[in-house]
Amino acid sequence: MRKHSAFRRLLVAPAGAILVAFLALQAMCIAYALINPDEFRYISSQNLTILMKAIPVLGCLALGVGVLMIAGEFDLSVGSVYTLTAIVMAVQVGAGLNPFLAAALAILIGIVIGVLHGTITLKASLPSFIVTLGGLLFWRGAVLLYNGAVQVRFDPGPTFQGLFGGTFLGINAAFWWFIALSIAFYCLLHRHRFGNHVFATGGNQPAATAIGIDTGRVKIIAFAIAGGMAAFAGILATVRVGSVQPGQGVGIELQAIAACVIGGLSLTGGRGSILGIFLGAMLIHTITDVLLLLRAPGFYLDMFIAVLIVGASAFNRFIERKGAG
Repeated sequence: MRKHSAFRRLLVAPAGAILVAFLALQAMCIAYALINPDEFRYISSQNLTILMKAIPVLGCLALGVGVLMIAGEFDLSVGSVYTLTAIVMAVQVGAGLNPFLAAALAILIGIVIGVLHGTITLKASLPSFIVTLGGLLFWRGAVLLYNGAVQVRFDPGPTFQGLFGGTFLGINAAFWWFIALSIAFYCLLHRHRFGNHVFATGGNQPAATAIGIDTGRVKIIAFAIAGGMAAFAGILATVRVGSVQPGQGVGIELQAIAACVIGGLSLTGGRGSILGIFLGAMLIHTITDVLLLLRAPGFYLDMFIAVLIVGASAFNRFIERKGAG
């Protein structure tokens, strides 16, 4: 009975269900890879290297989106911001600017865009869904206005390349960045007063205001974090590929939201965890990788993600009702 109760408590924890699902999927993938090593190369060094390069881009994007969702808002423009800031960085480096200064400029642009979206949302009393949907289209057009529909090469030099795209202890640098940022965000949300304000703002904004929390300031900071992380994800992606294409960020904002929802974040705000976001991004790319290894048609991924989103949303809603009861 005690074991059953402990498992039940694990499932109702903010990241409990995704942790169980992730571990179960990993166990099945590893077992099948050991049985059929030639057909299913899941645990091969080449496949693991590809995963560690791909996961951080979505993961870093999801960290920013997740903080904003916990605060009770959405940002559908992060995919366009991700592309715009990456292109600005690549163009500036091509013009002779130091790559570190160009990267800092890209992150600053992402933060400013996030603050702009947050200010419009709060001052105009508009849903963030509408404001950032407009931002998605506006910044996508700004990409074409800034550099046209052409690919931009990115050659930052060995130091910058090694810092963001090299390897350390056999693990890709981008994955180390994802781990470090996840730890930093964990400390910010779960071990800092600002995190308490974020959860309070998303959970019950009138009550948070009543106890003296500046909910408007909290939300604008959360928007800024989402924009800055979108820019950082664009940096990682650009270093990984060595170029930027105007359409490379299309749809990634939906994957980031999906990673958060699958990771246990509530669509109404006030509930979630950094561990859940981390595992949600890992799970999406694991499923993508498994489908590719099994040579399944590409549209299968969309079907699986759709089922996961609906199922995770239903489960999260069930947990919320149970908690309220």
